[in-house]
Amino acid sequence: MTRLITATAVTILVAGAHGAEWPHWRGPEMNGVAPADAAAPTTWSESENILWRQPLPGPAGSTPVVAGGRIFLTTPDGAELLLMALDAQSGEPLWRRTVTTGDAHFRGDEGNLASASPTTDGRHVVAVMGDGMMACYTVDGEPVWRLQLGDRLTPLDIQFGYASSPVLHGGKVLVQWQHGDGDPSTEEARVAAFDLSTGETLWDVPRDTDAMKECEHSYASPIVAGHGDDAVLVTHGADTTIAYDPHNGQELWRVGNVNPPGNYHPTLRFVASPAANDGLVVAPTAKKGPVTAVTLGGRGDLAGGEHQAWRIDRGTPDVPSPLVADGLVYLLGEDGALTCLDAATGERLYDRRTENDRHRASPLLVGERLYLASRGGVVTVVRAGRRFEVLAKNDLGEAISASPVVVDGVLYLRTFDALYAIADR
Repeated sequence: MTRLITATAVTILVAGAHGAEWPHWRGPEMNGVAPADAAAPTTWSESENILWRQPLPGPAGSTPVVAGGRIFLTTPDGAELLLMALDAQSGEPLWRRTVTTGDAHFRGDEGNLASASPTTDGRHVVAVMGDGMMACYTVDGEPVWRLQLGDRLTPLDIQFGYASSPVLHGGKVLVQWQHGDGDPSTEEARVAAFDLSTGETLWDVPRDTDAMKECEHSYASPIVAGHGDDAVLVTHGADTTIAYDPHNGQELWRVGNVNPPGNYHPTLRFVASPAANDGLVVAPTAKKGPVTAVTLGGRGDLAGGEHQAWRIDRGTPDVPSPLVADGLVYLLGEDGALTCLDAATGERLYDRRTENDRHRASPLLVGERLYLASRGGVVTVVRAGRRFEVLAKNDLGEAISASPVVVDGVLYLRTFDALYAIADR
């Protein structure tokens, strides 16, 4: 497709309802499920409903977040690692701040040091880069605080750069800091909370597992599962999913036994993050390994206990994170195979190929439609439900590894070259 649309050509209102937000890389509930009243187009083209295309200074796999009519994203620009703000109505850049500098092409496009997504509460926006530098700004771009996680916690030792997105919850910035030298006797991994207003460390606890070698390194992101007093911070990596009390860092439960010592896989590093909905947490692993589902409310080691809803021994997505909604679990394989499971039992309902290409982005659910973005730029729209049906395929012709975002009827797609806004208006 030709690409003649510019941000300045758009006069239609985009994300006009400032109450509509996408504050985390997987949305308001951190699980890829859009609010019930959300809508998004099924098909798009330059001549019909692509509202604008804003070129970006560099490629990245980080996902934009949206609040208050602004879009925030991390991106490299040469050696600069930036947090940028764009106007959601026009796509025009509002401000850019250099969080840190470094080898922006550390591992090429999607694996560079701007891989973690920012997060916002509508007043602040927090970004962390692959060297562990984390910074907080107001939504107007004014600096609030800046800190190096490697200095506050433990010196960073990770093969492909830090890529876990931070989480905002209850006035705290929550992070999982999972890395290490491969020796399980040294305690490099931490989980920590920082005051959103000041950057002060509120709590900092070790994250103990028996993981060794490269399995100590996690590129997954934590999530908050549940609501109110029942909310837990779910961290993921080092052969184990562990939940903490976000108020004080107390460990509440864990699920391990996915990389047994007798047949230990030394590179079972986690990239896909857990997903939670309706009281169920679904934890993937890697290398087509197991997926475990547990119900919230348990304590201690949940593996094999009453709070383990089910486990499948093979078939995990390696990079895209799971999606749980309406009694179903969707697993998008890196090869584009979409698996649908019954959320209560783990029964496999179907396993069908979508686009025959690598898939790095996590799925998005809007109403009854699943949006699956391939690395080559094809977005497949699948009807949600127990029966597989492809509704449309849309080819942007630009590489994608960032997850799709929807706010106020506008679908945002971040490619390696640009950010697109698409809506039926």
